[in-house]
Amino acid sequence: MTLITTPFGMRATAAEVLDGVDLSGRRMIVTGGASGLGVETVRALAGAGAQVTIATRNPADAEPLVKELPGTRAVALDLADLASVRAFCDGWSGPLDGLVANAGVMMLPTHQVNAQGWEMQLATNYLGHFALAVGLHTALQAAEKPRVVVLSSGAQLRAGFDFDDPQFARRPYDAFVAYAQSKTADVLLAVGISRRWAEDGIAANACAPGWIHTNLTRHMDQATMQSLGAMDADGNLLTPDYFKTPAQGAATTVLLAASPLLDDVTGRYFEDNQESPVVDGGPDVMAGVAKWSADPAAADRLWDYALPVVR
Repeated sequence: MTLITTPFGMRATAAEVLDGVDLSGRRMIVTGGASGLGVETVRALAGAGAQVTIATRNPADAEPLVKELPGTRAVALDLADLASVRAFCDGWSGPLDGLVANAGVMMLPTHQVNAQGWEMQLATNYLGHFALAVGLHTALQAAEKPRVVVLSSGAQLRAGFDFDDPQFARRPYDAFVAYAQSKTADVLLAVGISRRWAEDGIAANACAPGWIHTNLTRHMDQATMQSLGAMDADGNLLTPDYFKTPAQGAATTVLLAASPLLDDVTGRYFEDNQESPVVDGGPDVMAGVAKWSADPAAADRLWDYALPVVR
């Protein structure tokens, strides 16, 4: 299968990707749209004319963005709380052209679980978005060319989904492994949607935004940040050459959400605005999508594992 390429490089911004694209009348949801990459994703989509719903735990945080961008609104959504997800879905009416699963948490230092007993990173990054997509399936199906975009990470190259102990009930909790597993699950979510809902006209793809200074890294310790070249010995943030700005990090997201270049593309994984090859995962692999993340059998198994929890 030939990899999809686009004319946009890794330094392209979200606004540049959507330059000349008219999204008037399109309705989209961006989870975690009140901060970081979410803000730039909302700005680019709304700037192209879309009506954007910012789904966030605290809608007050999105007030400045709502005032800045006519046609946007903020609605409460806590992805770790399935009751909140159900309430959000119940409150939605009409077609949905795009669902951007952007929100997430990273490297929680202690083992935490939600009400269903799911490890909190997996619950927030994957299960909440899975429940949201399932709950909005009818709305997506009612749109003309609906798309789902699931934000993953290069961390998916480091760990597959552990079906034997996904909640760290028996193995020692490892903050990074838990995060990596959740990001693998996010790719599997896009694969699962593409397999099950293609006949409904719903496309789904996953992407890695790259390294960006956002609130997502707030739980990373100073030693880890220093090892990345992103912090000095005094705790001041540094910006290595391989880091992106939030506007650059949101580019691949909006490419998948709205660019006509990707009409009818589904079940793929992108980074730096290009489709990535399937590779063997491991500690020394720096790019691509791991075989375990793109495995259709694993996607089906994860779907069947999660579905009873959200219904």
